[in-house]
Amino acid sequence: MRSIFKYTASLAISASLLSGCNKFDEINKDPFLVTEDQVQVEYFINNAITGSQQDPHIAERIFVLYWKTAGRQQFGGGISSGGYNDGWSSDYYGGGYMGGWLNAINSGVQVAESQLEKGTAKSYTNNLLQVSRIYRAYLMSELTDNFGPIPINAFQGTNPEFSSEKEVYYFMLSELKDAASKIEPDVAGPDAKFDLAYGFNFAKWQRYANSMRLRLAMRLSEVDAAKAKAEFEDAVTKPLITTADDMFQVAELGGWHALTGVMTREWNYFQLSATMRNLTIGLGGIESADQVGANMQSHIKPAGYIGMRFLDHFTTLTNDPSAGYWLDGLPNTVDPRAYKAYIIPGDFTNSDFNSYPSWDNSAKTTVRNLVDASGGVVKTLDAAGTWNAPANGDWGAKGAKNQIRSYNGAIPRHGQKFRNSANKRIYFAPWETYFLIAEAAVRNWTVPMSGQAAYEAGIDASFTYWGVSNHATAYKASTEYNMAGTSVSWTHTTEPGATHAMTYIDGYTNTPGVVQVEYPVNNLYQGGTVRNDLLTKIITQKFIAQTPYLPLEAWSDHRRLGLPFFENPAVENPLVNMPALNSTNYKTAQVNFFPQRLKYPSSLQSSNQAGYDQAVSLLGGPDAVLTPLWWAKKP
Repeated sequence: MRSIFKYTASLAISASLLSGCNKFDEINKDPFLVTEDQVQVEYFINNAITGSQQDPHIAERIFVLYWKTAGRQQFGGGISSGGYNDGWSSDYYGGGYMGGWLNAINSGVQVAESQLEKGTAKSYTNNLLQVSRIYRAYLMSELTDNFGPIPINAFQGTNPEFSSEKEVYYFMLSELKDAASKIEPDVAGPDAKFDLAYGFNFAKWQRYANSMRLRLAMRLSEVDAAKAKAEFEDAVTKPLITTADDMFQVAELGGWHALTGVMTREWNYFQLSATMRNLTIGLGGIESADQVGANMQSHIKPAGYIGMRFLDHFTTLTNDPSAGYWLDGLPNTVDPRAYKAYIIPGDFTNSDFNSYPSWDNSAKTTVRNLVDASGGVVKTLDAAGTWNAPANGDWGAKGAKNQIRSYNGAIPRHGQKFRNSANKRIYFAPWETYFLIAEAAVRNWTVPMSGQAAYEAGIDASFTYWGVSNHATAYKASTEYNMAGTSVSWTHTTEPGATHAMTYIDGYTNTPGVVQVEYPVNNLYQGGTVRNDLLTKIITQKFIAQTPYLPLEAWSDHRRLGLPFFENPAVENPLVNMPALNSTNYKTAQVNFFPQRLKYPSSLQSSNQAGYDQAVSLLGGPDAVLTPLWWAKKP
């Protein structure tokens, strides 16, 4: 226990600073003389929750450049085409988890257990023990879903042994079930300021534990179906996160510390991804004319128009259905959450328009050129009032001649409310509970409501969050397909044809034409034969709803199911970190065309060679970004 007490002094100071106390005396009269019986478990909980919000250094690297890119909530390269940065992962794994957040919450568990055993506990210590176990399970799930095998019994004073992902998942599910059952919801807790999520409302912690069990149980659906079903069917009978008031979320604060917003760095653009664009255009049949302001009405294009074709300047070596085209306006219909999550270029009167970075005018520069090989202007384009998103990957010579494809002011970007540390970071929301229940219903598991009822409740919860509930009824009845061939209506499972006719304009000659645009073939799901079944609908809706705060879950769903449709990176030039993808197979989808995990940091190997060797052995493949996790789809 000595290491816990060495840790407590700095922990108490951290709790004071981050919880708004003016005097350290309010927490502990003498932190350097603290005894085991005097340690306050709530300090450890506060420290773990606060630290895991990720300060700007960690957040930019993990939440933004890893998760949001791999989870296709933003345009970006790096990990999306197999890249990796050892320094980023070292900071996250060593400084964040093993040196901080898991260390803190494990200490909370150990101290609470000791106080209960010795009879020195307070009336709420048992509940704090269960809260610590619940949050420890979340932190472990985040770590294992990034790397794979991790230690279960760490922080014992020696280098820990690693456990397989199956063992880790069984442990987490058991912990969540047992901890939730032992919470006494009506017991009054300590000062609410030490619980940034729920203020020690223990009934809400119980709901969170049960909903987390649903998430983790469903993660095993493709690899351990019997366990997944049993755990899910038990957890779904318990109190769950079903309302906005139950949401697990933590308020962001300005400055530079752990509570600073995860999307605040001004040099990160948070541009719309091609995935999100393809999924939302046409989905739900809600017209742009009913969504955008008067200043954007003239930019709306007719139904069935794909844009201007520029085959010499936009990549065609990707299975993105919009490859080769630039939409010179707004789509006729689009999911109403899209314009809330990403702001239209040039919409400067929108109060949510974000103009970062503040040191230049790039966010408000919408006019850019397409040039020839010698730099001469071929075409000048104005992105104001347009809705484009480039595929990631290598655009080769076409990219070198294209000055607009990923320019800051030319692509829809996340709004100001996500950039200024004035929002709440979401960890678990009611829509996820409902979409998980809907998926379970499709799998014929025993659940308390029909699949359709759960699916539509998830959509309603998401629409309420975005303030677009006025469109919900029409949206849920829509049979219009998005660019991936999926519709919203639960009862509409008719598959689209292989192609659909769309109009376009030749960008070089201004000649209009008609083209048969392919609905992409998603070979990762049902052999590429299905685009509009119930599970595709559910995961499409879940993907959109989880934006922008749950990119890790979006990435995990795609790794688990191959859903929703993610376009391949462009391969105008070969991708060094993704050699299997090339100019002959870019129309297909394969597991090794998408990142699967983070490599272990080199710091693990240098500090614990035996543990590293054990972890890689349990991984079942090379320590590489493209090695699938145990619960994920395999090549």
